[in-house]
Amino acid sequence: MPGIFSKIVSGEIPSYKIAEDKDHLAFLDAFPLKKGHTLVIPKLETDYLFDIRSEEYLQLMSFTHRVAIAVKAAIPCKRLSMQVIGLEVPHAHIHLIPINTMSDCDFKNEKLKLSKEEFERTAMEIAAQFK
Repeated sequence: MPGIFSKIVSGEIPSYKIAEDKDHLAFLDAFPLKKGHTLVIPKLETDYLFDIRSEEYLQLMSFTHRVAIAVKAAIPCKRLSMQVIGLEVPHAHIHLIPINTMSDCDFKNEKLKLSKEEFERTAMEIAAQFK
């Protein structure tokens, strides 16, 4: 049975897309820690990031790099935190979180509550920076 991220890839579940190619997708986290909190996934459902074949892993990291540059250009922040946790969703994914302090990327923090319009605007701002 396809997981939630595979349903996002197939369009069964809507998302705020940032960037996409034939093998990867980047979209805003529905429960963001900070504005611009983005998830990057391989479209092929693989539970654990390090089970991905080396060539596919390198392609995912290259795509993630391009997304990170776009997020940083669109969202004012000191740095981007890149985290791979992967316990809550059995589909390899990378969190890109704009941060100004170490505590900004603590998953114990309360999640932001953004309106649909704020999500749409943020997605468009980041997508406009993606090259």
